[in-house]
Amino acid sequence: MASFDDPTTAPVPTPVPATVEGSTSAVGGHPLLPAGSHELATELLATLDAEHPALAPWPARERVMAATWLAGYRSARTRRAYAADLATWLNWLATRQIDVLEARRIHVDLWTRGLLDAGAASSSVARRLSAVSSWYRHLGEHDLITTNPAAAVRRPRVDPDHTTTVGLDRDQARALLAAADTDTGPARLRAAAAIRLLLHQGLRVDELARADVADLGHNRGHRILTVTRKGGHRIALVLPPATTAALDAYLATRAATPAMTTTADRVAGRPPVASENTASTDVAGPLLATNTGGRLDQAALWHLVRRLARAAGIEHWAALSPHSLRHTAITLALDAGASLRDVQDFAGHRDPRTTRRYDRSRHSLDRNAAYTLAAYLA
Repeated sequence: MASFDDPTTAPVPTPVPATVEGSTSAVGGHPLLPAGSHELATELLATLDAEHPALAPWPARERVMAATWLAGYRSARTRRAYAADLATWLNWLATRQIDVLEARRIHVDLWTRGLLDAGAASSSVARRLSAVSSWYRHLGEHDLITTNPAAAVRRPRVDPDHTTTVGLDRDQARALLAAADTDTGPARLRAAAAIRLLLHQGLRVDELARADVADLGHNRGHRILTVTRKGGHRIALVLPPATTAALDAYLATRAATPAMTTTADRVAGRPPVASENTASTDVAGPLLATNTGGRLDQAALWHLVRRLARAAGIEHWAALSPHSLRHTAITLALDAGASLRDVQDFAGHRDPRTTRRYDRSRHSLDRNAAYTLAAYLA
C-alpha cells in the first residue's frame, strides 16, 4: 500500500521561473478553463500557490494544469501528496528542457528508474507514477495530449508485507506515555492528550491536527471524537477513559486560561488552575491549540513525538513520527487480541489485507485454524 508519509524524495532542481507570458493574464483562454475566465484562473492559482508552494514557481500554464487536476480530489492529504509528486516530475523535465506536453513514455521510464536507483521506496515510486498518470489522463480528457506517457509504464512491485515505518513495542509505548505524563512546562497537559490520541486512537497526524473541540461528543454512553478520514469520510472514534481524562484536563485548563491566568503567571510560564466549574464545553476552536489559540500544526506534532521519545529513552527516537504511533497502535491492538475485523474498523482500512500487514503473529502455528476446526468437529 502506498504511503503518503514516505520522506524519500529525489533531488529537486530549481524549476523554470514564471515568465511574463506565464502570468495569470495569459491564461484567460486556457483550454482547461471556460472562455473569459480570468477571475477563475486567478482564484485557482491563488489556491494552488497557498496550498502547494512547491508548484508556485512554475509558469501559469503548468499551474493551471495542476490546479484544475487537483481540484478533483476531495482529500487534502491526497492533494498534498500528488502535488509533491507532480513537482518532482516537473523538475525532472525542466532539467532536461522537455515541455510537459511533449513528454513520452521513455521519459517516464527514465524518471522511474532514476527514483528507484536513488533509493526511493517502491511504494513511493508507484504512487508518483499513479499521480503523474492521473495528471496526464486529466490533460488528455481536455484534448491537450493524445497519449498518456505514463499509462503503460511498469509499476515497481510493492511488497504488501513491507513497511519502512518504525514503530514501538509495548514497553516503549508505555515509556512514551509515561514521558508525556511527566513532561514539564505550560504545554504538558496538551502533550499528554496528544500522545494518547495518537497512540490510543491510531489517528493519522492530519486527522488530529484538523480536529476541533466541536468534534467531541457522546454516543450510547461512549465518549467519541469524530474525525475526517481518507476520501472525506466522517467517522466517530471511541475515546477510552485514559484518553478522555487527559483530554478533559487539557481542555479544562484551556477554558480557565483567559479568566484565571495573570500576566505574571503567563510571563513565568505558570499554567492556570482549572476550577470545578470549568468544562471542556467552555472551549471552542481546534482540539489541540497553540498558546495563542491557533491550530497546532503537523510539524509541532512531529517535534512532540520525537522530543518525548527521546526523553523516554527510546534509542531510535529520531526515526519516529506521528505515523509511527499509528503503526504501533494497530500492531499492539492485534497483539492484545483484538479481532482483525475490529482492528480494521479501528484503523479505518478499507481492505483487510492492509490490516493483516500489522499482524506479527499471523504465521504462528499455534493459531492455525486446523486446530480450531478439528476441535469443532470432534
